[in-house]
Amino acid sequence: MGGATPMTDDAALLLAARNGDQHAFAQLVGAHRTHVWAVCLNICTNQHDAEDALQNTLVAAWQNLHKFRGESRFSTWLHRVAANNALMVVRKRKANTTITDFSDPDQPVQLVDDDGGQPFDDTVALRDAVRQALAQLSEDQREAVVLREFGDLTYADIAAHQGVGVQTVKSRLNRARTQLAELLRDHAVT
Repeated sequence: MGGATPMTDDAALLLAARNGDQHAFAQLVGAHRTHVWAVCLNICTNQHDAEDALQNTLVAAWQNLHKFRGESRFSTWLHRVAANNALMVVRKRKANTTITDFSDPDQPVQLVDDDGGQPFDDTVALRDAVRQALAQLSEDQREAVVLREFGDLTYADIAAHQGVGVQTVKSRLNRARTQLAELLRDHAVT
């Protein structure tokens, strides 16, 4: 077969995308779509807002690709863009909404590494419990947990994103994990 081999390297895709190649950009962000969606969904806590945040993320990433300096992994930068856009959607909607219905099955919590080992009913119950538990955290704690667990950001990356020290991030994560463990105690997987 002749022709070029498909680009799979982030650096090559990034270079092509910066030169206006929309297909390369789609490949680049497509490789991270599951984690970016999880960040948007778990910060926004509902599917419609998460869809808006994801759309805003893709537009912002495309328009600001030239600002990515390569000091971190592309995925880390993209997760920051996603978190910023998700928080903007949440703050914008907060004034216009009352209470999100977390019992709505159309608003599933996306567990990124779902191994399919649990029966469907148990998986749905656990996702509902996680969604409800995340909703009970403060915005700062929820954002830190989502960025760490779903976005795979380092403590330093989260600290820079939230504008606080690493120790504050560790403290927020510790408090959030303790609260989540307490809230999820009855839903322990055995």
